[in-house]
Amino acid sequence: MAAIAVIVKHQGKRYDVDLDPTSTGETFKYQLYSLTGVEPERQKILVKGGQLKDDTDLSTLKAKPGQTFMMMGTPFTGDDAGTIERPKEKVVFVEDMTEAEAAKAEGAIPAGLQNLGNTCYLNSTLQTLRSMPELQVELAKYTAPAAGATSTTSDFSQFGLGGIGGGMDLTTSLKDLYKQMSETQEGFPPLVFLQALRTAFPQFAQKSRTGQGYAQQDAEEAWSQIISQLRQKLKVKNSIADDSGAISEQTQDVSFIDKYLAGRFVSTTACDDPTAKEAGEESVEGQDVFLKLDCHISKDTNHLRDGIMAGLEEKIEKTSPVLEREAVYTKTSRISRLPKYLTVHFVRFFWKREAQKKAKIMRKVTFPSELDVVEFCTEGLRKQLVPVRDKVREIRKDEEDITRTRKRQKLAHKQEADRDAEKKAHGHVSNTADAENKKEEKKTDGDTDMSDVIFKTDAEYEAERTASILAAKKELFALIDPELAKDEGANKSGIYELRGIVTHQGASADSGHYTSYVKKQGAMDSRTGKRKEEDGKWWWFNDDKVSEVDADKIDTLSGGGESHSALILLYRAIDLPTAQEIED
Repeated sequence: MAAIAVIVKHQGKRYDVDLDPTSTGETFKYQLYSLTGVEPERQKILVKGGQLKDDTDLSTLKAKPGQTFMMMGTPFTGDDAGTIERPKEKVVFVEDMTEAEAAKAEGAIPAGLQNLGNTCYLNSTLQTLRSMPELQVELAKYTAPAAGATSTTSDFSQFGLGGIGGGMDLTTSLKDLYKQMSETQEGFPPLVFLQALRTAFPQFAQKSRTGQGYAQQDAEEAWSQIISQLRQKLKVKNSIADDSGAISEQTQDVSFIDKYLAGRFVSTTACDDPTAKEAGEESVEGQDVFLKLDCHISKDTNHLRDGIMAGLEEKIEKTSPVLEREAVYTKTSRISRLPKYLTVHFVRFFWKREAQKKAKIMRKVTFPSELDVVEFCTEGLRKQLVPVRDKVREIRKDEEDITRTRKRQKLAHKQEADRDAEKKAHGHVSNTADAENKKEEKKTDGDTDMSDVIFKTDAEYEAERTASILAAKKELFALIDPELAKDEGANKSGIYELRGIVTHQGASADSGHYTSYVKKQGAMDSRTGKRKEEDGKWWWFNDDKVSEVDADKIDTLSGGGESHSALILLYRAIDLPTAQEIED
């Protein structure tokens, strides 16, 4: 697209500038910096609708040749005014970066995994697990027990082959694999990890029925076995919070999985036969740890909630000590601890005896991008979660109302400015007639008269919004139960957001194809060390092919046929304010 010759006015001077429609506002500001000496961050360029932002696509301005832009701002006037400083950080262009540096750059495409022969079940599992930042951080610190490893073999870790030195330790192999994946944008072959998995669990080394290569496997089984290994091997320091929610220095070693992915059930098992109850048989209370919630699918299951609720009630046949015979019992479970990461498994596969294979239930079962699990919890946990959950919803509604009001106010202000400009241009409308028109508008317009509202600048609005958010965060933090606040790896609101999905395409677990979807994280802000706002898009990992998809694509994964349907969902607890954040 050809450059457009425009005019920029600044402090009484005119500058002829070539505007490139394919670039951004930041590039345009640097052009003006070279002409005016005003640093980009000190420039205010007025365009239709407000000020030009750094990330604005210049093509959206629809600039015409000879169009005039107004620029405000003055150069820095400190002791070093007029001097050009050397950049604090060396500027590195993408073409000059190493492969590892390019992979870590903003906008880089994450690495895919090569299919090594019916290993899509493993690739999709590994990509979804990798979406947990905490797992990558703790794996980077992990050191395998020195079970006879020599210095020579331990040196293999620099090549992503640390599993050799770790005696085919699965956790070390996973650590090395994720490290290698973080240093490339190409499809990476998970050879060492696959070998470690087949050594630890020979079921994954099963040959296909034709004898040609390895057989396809169930992604859920791979997920469960990897989780079980991590639970045994990957230990982390569990920070203990005090009553105020602040993290104390006292720590204890716990399993990473128990801290972040394990929940607890409180269950009651009672005999269905009324005779047993009349004879004095009492129900049995129990506690269980769970690493995933099962969504059972029947003819009545339409939504994820239905399947989870069905999974919390289980029929068991066992001997009654009172009746001295077999009887049916009902085991009812409720959640007493919610982990930060919640895994949900759609039980889509069942053993079909006549076909001698795991057949697939094709029924469509919808699932939400945000999951409220409060109703599945014990009464005690509900009392701790509900105040926080309700406050989150209230804050969100207030933010929506403020945004809606702001849009209306801006529109009203623009309309008022347009009317004033039109009157000045014609010059024939008197103040009296103007007042009469306004009175008439008030009579006929049933909505709130926005002209009576004092218009605020973007800066004033943003300052008020920031103060409002801080006050809301303080109120929200005060509602977090002190006991829950001490549990660093728990969900404290009962609300989860969807972060990863393993999907299956086909009619049985032993055939078809697995892929995964992972929600994109916001880019890391080098100045604040925090992530920027997310764009709502997802990465689709189809073995070594990685592409970006819109959120609408996720809505098509509910099943209903042999097309891609969700098999495993990974939810993460929504973010809540921390003691440190409130203090800062």
